Amino acid sequence: MEIRPVRYDHPDAVKLDELVQQEYVLRYGDPDVTPLAPEMFVPPNGIYLLAYEDGRPLATGGWRAQHADDEGHEDGDAEIKRMFVTAEARGRGLARRILRALEDDARAAGRTRMVLETGIKQPEALALYASSGYLPVTKFGHYRFHEESRHLGKPLHP
Repeated sequence: MEIRPVRYDHPDAVKLDELVQQEYVLRYGDPDVTPLAPEMFVPPNGIYLLAYEDGRPLATGGWRAQHADDEGHEDGDAEIKRMFVTAEARGRGLARRILRALEDDARAAGRTRMVLETGIKQPEALALYASSGYLPVTKFGHYRFHEESRHLGKPLHP
């Protein structure tokens, strides 16, 4: 298993993004419409990671820098986006490895808190984040008014 940084618009990243969007449609009825652009994931203001095995992309995740705004973000936040593991690779600890790599990278970039938004119809994501030390935070971002959304955060101590 190899985890490597890629651009958010890399063909393999686009492929997995299409799969995660299909997953959102199955679970929630709609895709995630949070505005994202490749530039948001360029170091030192973010990173986008893919996990490969035998040349096949199996898992993905990224973080982007956030600053205090009227949508509830705080200075120093690193927001996780597009955490996803393909169906055939689930249950092997890939999401946990990606999450750890994202946290380490955000910490090294000087971010002070990792935050994310997920939903109640993603119990495996909620379990992963709870077991990784994430706790509820003030709602932020595009889905802050959605009842099904859960907003979680974790301090990134040096």
